[in-house]
Amino acid sequence: MNIALVIIIIIAIILAITGGLVQALNWLLWVAIIVGVIALIAFLFRVLSGRNRV
Repeated sequence: MNIALVIIIIIAIILAITGGLVQALNWLLWVAIIVGVIALIAFLFRVLSGRNRV
């Protein structure tokens, strides 16, 4: 009974860590997309305003 309990606890910990990593990677992916869009908008704004001034 104790061995089964230890195995279940180990599996639960592994699943919790894996689930946390997947959620963290998913969150970082969204952050990267948002930062990329902001950088693209800033780049386009700089290029367009630079052409208008020259």
